[in-house]
Amino acid sequence: MKYHPIPNSLFIKNRQKFMAQMKPNAVAVFNSNDIYPISADSTMPFQQHRDILYLSGVDQEESILVLFPDAPYPHLKEVLFVTETSEHIAIWHGAKLNKDQAFEVSGIKSVYWLQDFEKIFFEIMTYAETLYINTNEHYRSAVETQTREDRFIEWAKKKYPAHTVAKSNPILQRLRSVKEAEELELIQTACDITEKGFRRLLSFVKPGVMEYEVEAELLHEFVRNRARGFAYGAIIASGASANVLHYVENNKECKAGDLLLLDVASEYANYSSDLTRTIPVSGRYTARQKDVYNAVLRVKTEATKMLVPGTLWKEYHKEVGKLMTSELLGLGLLDKADIQNENPDWPAYKKYFMHGTSHHLGLDTHDYGLLHEPMKANMVFTVEPGIYLPAEGFGIRIEDDVVVQETGEPFNLMRNIPIEADHIETLMNA
Repeated sequence: MKYHPIPNSLFIKNRQKFMAQMKPNAVAVFNSNDIYPISADSTMPFQQHRDILYLSGVDQEESILVLFPDAPYPHLKEVLFVTETSEHIAIWHGAKLNKDQAFEVSGIKSVYWLQDFEKIFFEIMTYAETLYINTNEHYRSAVETQTREDRFIEWAKKKYPAHTVAKSNPILQRLRSVKEAEELELIQTACDITEKGFRRLLSFVKPGVMEYEVEAELLHEFVRNRARGFAYGAIIASGASANVLHYVENNKECKAGDLLLLDVASEYANYSSDLTRTIPVSGRYTARQKDVYNAVLRVKTEATKMLVPGTLWKEYHKEVGKLMTSELLGLGLLDKADIQNENPDWPAYKKYFMHGTSHHLGLDTHDYGLLHEPMKANMVFTVEPGIYLPAEGFGIRIEDDVVVQETGEPFNLMRNIPIEADHIETLMNA
């Protein structure tokens, strides 16, 4: 890993919070992700399952975490299984964690080799009554691939059919959505790396530059600052491509007079940042572009103020829709008749702003969080309104990451990243 070691006190605290929510005499199991094949002997770069990372800090494949707070023996309350390292593995792939290193990373004293899992797990299950399984229940989930976790669940249900089954996900959704101070620092680091990348671009972007060259500049800056790379697929969309919400080709020329929508951000230590800025390729916005830009910025500014404890996500989006409707009226994109005749299920403003304004952010870019429950302090949200104008050949989105505070307005983790149109112009023409 490129990132600095994270104190294991964070993972100890996370496990304590999770175990406090478990039923009596229950055991919970968490598996690493697979290394996914491409073809022949090629594989995708490994990324750890965020749940086992959150609870243990272990960032390597073929690891299993078992939590059994009511175990009759102390050594079975928290158990970590890792692949036994060897000289051969060290030569070909780099050494894996040994038992002492796994303890240093996780704070878990009972560390065993993976080959001993079934024997030790059998003993644990003779004492336990309930098995917590870790299914993916994120509201955006659309996974077709069977995961290592899925295979474990199938095996465990067949092997131990008399045990009651419970779900880990609702507990994790609540816990992971509220960040500890250490997590906020890691997200802030990711945002700071993103700032360095964005500032690098302001002197680089000019007519004739290719979108993929912009992508390369960002990747260079991110990796040299200890990021693995992009937190999500980079969207570098010039001109009309900005109206494609998930444009990822990044293969067109940035032309004079066009806007360049940059939905690009760094990760750090598996924690995401999520930034969008829209800048003028020629260094100056046209009057029309600036009017639309400032309208989006006003919506973002007012929407941010609503992210306070007790706010309900659906109601928040309705209020943001009212803000956007007002701005679209001011820009002449809607008129009163559009509003009077709108479909309540798809309001008039959705013609120009069709996506949501905010989502949870953390270990996943679209992080855990139960959207039907009120917002709480130390949740992290994006704020990302946009106006998309295919007929005019451009789209504008602006996005920052903010922390909900106990009192007062949210804290902007991207407060140092240029956002005002005039400031961006000044920096691009310095």
